[in-house]
Amino acid sequence: MNETVIRRASPEGADALLALWRASDATASPTDTRDDVLAAIANPACIVLVAESNDTICGSIIGTFDGWRGNMYRLAVHPDHRRQGIARRLLSEVEAMLTERGARRITALVESDHPWAVGFWSAVGYHLDERMSRYVRNL
Repeated sequence: MNETVIRRASPEGADALLALWRASDATASPTDTRDDVLAAIANPACIVLVAESNDTICGSIIGTFDGWRGNMYRLAVHPDHRRQGIARRLLSEVEAMLTERGARRITALVESDHPWAVGFWSAVGYHLDERMSRYVRNL
C-alpha cells in the first residue's frame, strides 16, 4: 500500500481532477472545465491541492484568500478512499496555507444534500451559518 501524498495540483492532472469530482458526486458547475481548472492551478491567489495515492488523484481541495477571508471549495475524496483521513489532511494543509496568507476566518461551500459532507464539516469544527444564503448567477 502506497502512502497518500498531499501536494499542489499540476496542469498535467487537470483531467484527473475533473474525473475525481465526477466520481465523488460533486455537483457539476459551469467552471468544471479543463480550462477553468488550469486557470485555478495557475492563479497565485488559488491553492489547489490534491491527495495522490498509487499515482492516482484521490482527493482535492481549493482554497483562496481574497484579503478579507479564506474560502474553500471542492473538498472531495474518491469513494474508494474515504474514511482514511484524506479530507482532514487536505483541510489541515489548506487551512495552514490560508492562515499564512492572513486569513482569520475561513468559509467553506458545502453541498447541503450530501449528508456525508455536512457531517464532515460539523465534525471538524465548522458550523452552518444559517444567517447567510448563497446567491449565484452563471455568466
